Amino acid sequence: MSLPAASSPLETLVNYLTGAFENKAQAQADPTWYVHLRLWQRRVLQLSDGQTHTLFLEQASVAAGQPPYRQRILQLSNGQLSDRQPNHVAGEAGLLFGKYFALADPLKFRGAGTEASLLEGMSTADLVALPNSESHIRYQSLSNSAPSNGYQFQAALPDGKLCSFDYDGQQRYVYLGFDVAPRAGGIELLTYDKGIDPGTGRGLWGALMGPFCMIKQMSFD
Repeated sequence: MSLPAASSPLETLVNYLTGAFENKAQAQADPTWYVHLRLWQRRVLQLSDGQTHTLFLEQASVAAGQPPYRQRILQLSNGQLSDRQPNHVAGEAGLLFGKYFALADPLKFRGAGTEASLLEGMSTADLVALPNSESHIRYQSLSNSAPSNGYQFQAALPDGKLCSFDYDGQQRYVYLGFDVAPRAGGIELLTYDKGIDPGTGRGLWGALMGPFCMIKQMSFD
C-alpha cells in the first residue's frame, strides 16, 4: 500500500486514519483474546475545514457477522507544538489534539463505514459532547532527511482521565488511545480502547491483553 505524500503532521494523521482496517492476523494468532474486527474511519467533509478534521468511526465483528456498532466521531485539530524547528528532524516532537463525540442517534448512521452517502446529512446537531474526551496526540518524524517517510503518532487521554457516556441508563467509563504509523506492510493502527470499572480501575472489555493491531486494508479519498 502506498503511503500518503508529504504533508503537514495533521494532514498526515488524517490520511493515516482514514480508511478500512482489520486485525485478521492478530485474531488468527490469538483468538482467545482478540476477535476479528473490521474498523472504518471516514471523513465528514461538511464538519471539516483547514483547522479541524472530523472522522466518523464504526466497527464490526467479522466473525459474528452482525451489523456494525460503536458509531462515534473523532475531531482532529492542531495544538501548540513544543520545541518546533523550522524543518522536520528526527527527534522532533509535537502535539495535536483529538476530541471524541457520541452520536445522538447512532442508528441513523449505521453502515456509513461502507456507505459514505449516509454521512452527507450529518451536522453538529448530531454530535453529543462527552466528558474527558480530549486526547493529546504526540507525534515524531521518522526520518532525518525525508519527511515523506512520515510520522508516528501516539494518542492518549491526559492525566489518567476516563471518558464517560450514558448507555442503557447507566454511566459507563472508557479509556481511549491509539498509536498509528507506517510499517513495512502499510499503515498500522494500535487501539487501546477499553471499558473501565471506575471503582477498581479494572478493565471490563476491549484491549485487556494489549492493543488491537489493525492493519489498513483500504484508503478512502
